[in-house]
Amino acid sequence: MLPDADELAEVLLDLAVPHEDINDLVRMGRRVTDDPELRRFLEASVEELVRDMGEIGGAADLPELDWAEGALRRCFPAYVFVAALPHTRAHHRERGIPAEVSRRTLADLGRNMAVYRRRHGRAGVQAPWWLTHHFRGELYQLGRLQFERARHGARTAVVLAAAGLDVAPGTPCLNLHVPDFLGPLSPAACDRSLALAGEFFARHYPGETYRAALCHSWLLDPQLKSYLPDDSNVIRFQERFRVARADREPADTEPVQFVFGDPELPVESLPRRTSVERAVGDHLRAGGHWYIGHGWFPLPTTGR
Repeated sequence: MLPDADELAEVLLDLAVPHEDINDLVRMGRRVTDDPELRRFLEASVEELVRDMGEIGGAADLPELDWAEGALRRCFPAYVFVAALPHTRAHHRERGIPAEVSRRTLADLGRNMAVYRRRHGRAGVQAPWWLTHHFRGELYQLGRLQFERARHGARTAVVLAAAGLDVAPGTPCLNLHVPDFLGPLSPAACDRSLALAGEFFARHYPGETYRAALCHSWLLDPQLKSYLPDDSNVIRFQERFRVARADREPADTEPVQFVFGDPELPVESLPRRTSVERAVGDHLRAGGHWYIGHGWFPLPTTGR
């Protein structure tokens, strides 16, 4: 299920796993392959992950390793993704996905582990459920943005249909995601990503027609306009979207998590080094709340 030690190190490097984590992962990998219980659990986890490969919304539910708390338990999902890698790459080849797109998409494992290390100061996989989308052929990184093959929900479909789009609940859409550690969210970088996505999905998923792109993120909270200049990257990103709906439940930990790296940081001590840091922290310190914004914009017709 896992490559030998030498190859495992190279695979982890290809997946952008932080260099300081690789030696320990290789060492613990031998334990996974030598222990019958761990090997059976790995096989079952991979089977769950690759089931219905390529289907939208397959919702792979990776079981959590019932093991003593420690590095092996925190890092075990990395072994699941490595073991599933041949299945993912085979699916990408069947779809004609360029090797460079495949590599950059699956390197989100390393980004995820870097986020975990930034937050906790040790090795681990931050959000295994999120990475299932990458390894199941549901999500691709195309330039600055990530694009997830998804389906319209009932509430959003009603809003878009009222705006004149030919959509209904369950029809395909593209969810946009903004990955960390990838430079500025500049308008030029976003334009390039959207152009790449138009070509990519028309070529590799011609049977799926995407009428709209959606984004569900604190970056779309309109309150940011009170703190950031009109020409800031965040505001210019917001301006691409029309409002799909408004959330009434505060999501204060979302911007704290993505801006400062740890959702549990005390509000009073949040740094004020950048305009975004000042906006997030000052708003919370003044007693305000942040909300997830839900936005959309129409796409040129793709597919057939």
